Amino acid sequence: QVQLVESGGRLVQAGGSLRLSCAASGRTFSSYIMAWFRQAPGKEREFVAAIRWSDGNTYYLGSVQGRFTISRDNANNAVYLQMNSLKPEDTAVYYCAAGRTPVTIARAASYNYWGQGTQVTVSS
Repeated sequence: QVQLVESGGRLVQAGGSLRLSCAASGRTFSSYIMAWFRQAPGKEREFVAAIRWSDGNTYYLGSVQGRFTISRDNANNAVYLQMNSLKPEDTAVYYCAAGRTPVTIARAASYNYWGQGTQVTVSS
């Protein structure tokens, strides 16, 4: 059974940094795209970043490019999202997702597995 478990979300001041973690288990993910999405209250789930497990290619939402970095740890089957220069508009529940390739990177429906989410709150 595939499990994705996020951690690392908390309250942080604007300009601060956080690192989110996603522990993946239940299968090998070499043929998968791993992604982070976020959902703010009253808004649709939004793509943030993705990484292709096989070659490490990365993809980002334009508004987080240069501030966020997605990475993977093959040995520990984990995916990370380093978030710097956080802004109040980054406040949301952040979800880890896994989709077997090929996927439409920014389309939530393309992903097969989801974690339960972790809350990130950025105060101004």
